Amino acid sequence: MAAALLGLAGAAPAAAVTVTPRSSPRTFATAANTKGATALAFAVAQLGKPYVYGGVGPDAFDCSGLALRAWQAAGVSLPRTTQEQARVGASIPLSQVRPGDLVFFYEASHVGIYAGNGEVVVAPHEGAVVSIQEMKWMPIYGVRRPG
Repeated sequence: MAAALLGLAGAAPAAAVTVTPRSSPRTFATAANTKGATALAFAVAQLGKPYVYGGVGPDAFDCSGLALRAWQAAGVSLPRTTQEQARVGASIPLSQVRPGDLVFFYEASHVGIYAGNGEVVVAPHEGAVVSIQEMKWMPIYGVRRPG
């Protein structure tokens, strides 16, 4: 989805950081605040790990477990479930989403960590691995910025 369609055209530019996930090096935008950057870096480091329902790491994750551990790495405590996480922190308009923000989908039954360029790091479902997906494939419920 184009940045304008996501409401990101006017978003402030961010610095970039190159990380080496399990698959291949990739450059990601960093959040304006270091907590968001830390959460995103943690999530990216988990790429390729399997989805397991109820998984909170270190070897497997579900979507809310990945969000919980990513923000825990940034020093922010989150509740365990996606629905509870969707009530934590500041509600952010989609036009102001920044890397590290939590993006909720499907009436807050799924969560991803915003990676920039309309993409999220997610632990998608059974049989899949932590990966990067375009946000446009899921109905967006809301965005929250913990901490």
